[in-house]
Amino acid sequence: MNALGNHILVEFSGCTPQIMNEVSTIEQGMVDAAIKAGATVINSTFHHFSPYGVSGVVVIQESHLAIHTWPEYGYAAVDLFTCGDIDAWVSFDYLKEVFQAKNYSAVEMRRGSLSLLDRMDFDLTTMREEAKGRRNPDFYTRNVWFTDKDDNQALSLRYTGEVFHDVQSPYQRVKILESYKYGKMLALDDMVMTTEKDEFHYHEMISHPAMFTHGNVKNVLVIGGGDGGTVRQILRHEGVEKVTMVEIDGEVIEACKKHLPNIAASFDDPKLELIVGDGIAFAANAKAESYDLILVDGSDPVGPAEGLFSVEFFNNCAKALKPGGILLTQGESPKFNEKAFAELHHTLADIFGKDHTYTSLFFVPTYPTGMWSFQWGVKGDANPKKITNDDEIEAFVEKQGLRYYNADVHRGSFATPGFVKDLLK
Repeated sequence: MNALGNHILVEFSGCTPQIMNEVSTIEQGMVDAAIKAGATVINSTFHHFSPYGVSGVVVIQESHLAIHTWPEYGYAAVDLFTCGDIDAWVSFDYLKEVFQAKNYSAVEMRRGSLSLLDRMDFDLTTMREEAKGRRNPDFYTRNVWFTDKDDNQALSLRYTGEVFHDVQSPYQRVKILESYKYGKMLALDDMVMTTEKDEFHYHEMISHPAMFTHGNVKNVLVIGGGDGGTVRQILRHEGVEKVTMVEIDGEVIEACKKHLPNIAASFDDPKLELIVGDGIAFAANAKAESYDLILVDGSDPVGPAEGLFSVEFFNNCAKALKPGGILLTQGESPKFNEKAFAELHHTLADIFGKDHTYTSLFFVPTYPTGMWSFQWGVKGDANPKKITNDDEIEAFVEKQGLRYYNADVHRGSFATPGFVKDLLK
């Protein structure tokens, strides 16, 4: 070889969009492409961007393989840079099959022409001694990242690269991955919904504040909540006689039962009636004054959850509440989706009255901005800001081993910063 390296610049087009958006498939394909060419893999670093796109690099002892994808165009730009006797065209042929590319182009360049370079003599002895202590591990280091982002901000979690569950349901893409920091996580349409390590922040705060504010909840309706965490917390209360849960996507339930069993631990409880169906239609047909508590545990107002933010839906929920009943809904973040947050508050205020509408704030590390909310409509005089049953709450917290909720957190969650008050005006 008359050059230090061989560089192939590749463009793949007509690729399968789903593959171009699947970080684990792309990472494994790039690693295998390097190995098939005879290269020694040192590490891999890959990021998946939400809603689509993957960037990554495989560092090899003989240089690197890099990629960036545009799934919406079925396109990938790939760099294959090798030195020594490695044949990068072997990698090219392999990736063409992995990506199911219908079209491709490639430009080959020799890098570092030896006819233009002069070799310098210097003492390598010290460097070789130091290198003995920096041997690469027998297995290459994987550095694969899942990124949940919008146009202005993002959250990235490093995960193992393994995908335990990946199914396109009639409603959404359902995935179970395992992150290093937060354990296994549920992602819907590449948005983080819950993780093993911080799910209790959300599930304790959607359930216990309303339960202790009401004081005598017997009949509960949960709309959404397919991971099972909300019903698990509600069923900790012995006085509850029945919980009806309506989740539109049975694939979410099955995925969480299999891969997140600690969260989905109460699906077999005899007090639970589990319905796989449309929660919006269920609320529209619900008998008037049936429920003490309605919890709307939905995702962001897109896709199958969009209707959970409508005036008609919340009117139907209000009708289904008994006198003194409480409606509590996932309320978005005042720092992430300000418009939906404010509009939801005003919708509930119009239905329940300004003096019977409340907003509580709490924190989930894996949700965009970390700050999230629940928004309340109370069909009666109960005031969640003025609880007096602290001893009862603390006894329950200790008995049940709760890790986020307590009496102080309950009361403090209704303390709203100035910018939140401005949004709520």
